[in-house]
Amino acid sequence: MEMSSNFDLSRLLAGQATLDTRQKLKFVCKLSVPGILAQISSIVMQYIDAAMVGKLGADASASIGLVASSTWVLGSLCNSISTGFTVQVAQAVGAGKQLLAKTVLQKSIKFCLIFSFSLAAIAMSVSGFLPAWLGSDGSIRRDASLYFLIYSASVPFYQLIYLMGGMLQCSGNMRTPSILNSLMCVMDVGFNALFIGGLGMGVLGAALGSAVSVVIVALLMLWSAVYKSEYLGLTKGRSPKKDSLDLEERNSINRRAVKLASPIAVQSVAFTGALVVVTKLIAPLGSVSLSANSFAVTAEALCYMPGYGISDAATTLVGQSVGAKRKDLADSFSWITVISGMAIMLLTGILMYAICPVVFRLLTPVPEIRELSIKILRIELFAEPLYGASIVATGALRGKNDTLVPSILNLISLWIVRLGLSFLLVKNLSLVGIWIAMAIELCFRGLVMLVRLLVKTKKSTKNGIDKINPNRDIY
Repeated sequence: MEMSSNFDLSRLLAGQATLDTRQKLKFVCKLSVPGILAQISSIVMQYIDAAMVGKLGADASASIGLVASSTWVLGSLCNSISTGFTVQVAQAVGAGKQLLAKTVLQKSIKFCLIFSFSLAAIAMSVSGFLPAWLGSDGSIRRDASLYFLIYSASVPFYQLIYLMGGMLQCSGNMRTPSILNSLMCVMDVGFNALFIGGLGMGVLGAALGSAVSVVIVALLMLWSAVYKSEYLGLTKGRSPKKDSLDLEERNSINRRAVKLASPIAVQSVAFTGALVVVTKLIAPLGSVSLSANSFAVTAEALCYMPGYGISDAATTLVGQSVGAKRKDLADSFSWITVISGMAIMLLTGILMYAICPVVFRLLTPVPEIRELSIKILRIELFAEPLYGASIVATGALRGKNDTLVPSILNLISLWIVRLGLSFLLVKNLSLVGIWIAMAIELCFRGLVMLVRLLVKTKKSTKNGIDKINPNRDIY
């Protein structure tokens, strides 16, 4: 059953109630905490894989690190297309249109599965060539290729997790996705222990352990949204009929999803494509640098994953406020969530700065890798608060249907600022130079996204909620 916070908020929105700061923070906390736990649980899976594979040596760690940016491309594409539908559900819930929310869910399943199976087929077909394209040496190519192949085959199930989890969150149910994601971590430990330790399958075992966990949780997530959800359920007697909505309203769902998702997808491909370019810069530096970069990225994720949990809450709260034509709450929730995200990521950055030596001792037994990992990560941690601003502001802007301009700003930041500085600094500073470039770029990105949110806030205050929500006839 959905969390009561959703229905409490929906009633308040419908009644045009005024909320004080304490009440707004209460809603932010109710939606953010389960989302943060879900995001942290997902990164724990990466810690598990990294720690178990790290014990096998530098080459095993490097093989996963080599294709990490390529797996991010696939994951970000699936997440992008899911966002195109989940934002519509949030706005439909805010407008009190349960039938429309159910119809969006129904149409999204078919659309996203066709998309993800096609994406998986393409990725699997290039898995044998990818390590060579990335410039790796022959010693890690086989393991890297197998890891990417198994991940690619899992893509449709990752798609279901992103889509169904997002649907439940935007309907107000943050608890179920967080529980299932935590379950996925527990199963990942068990399956990795079986495949890596028990059967001695190495890198392939890490890939299979994650894949089996993802398949199980994806099916449970689908069952929770389609069969168990009181608000979104499509079981017999609760499924929307084809003639329940007019043809134009039904047809607009996919068009609107593509319109919302396309800028995010282009940004994601270009974004992770830039990370592939960075990987090509790192690959010639050797296995130690590749492994240190991979471990530092994994450790840093524990700092920013809470930001993504708050970002999901921002999309839900702002989206529902937009659906209810409450520009006051849309703007207020935007800034409250952004400030909360910056504060939390400041704290996680400070914590990680202190404990990262312990973290890297858990992840790898190789002293050279640990020392380099600590050095580069501590450079980047100073950028965490502004990184948090960019993450949460992006989620808030999505709730306002603003995806194109933020995507362009993110691409400019990554391709011009980070890549430009990386090419300049890697020559003399090696991997350290690349992480200095990352820290500078994250600060720049946070500042420009704060400016964008400020511009949208002023515009909505001047012109009203209809300027935020151009599809007011639908929502």
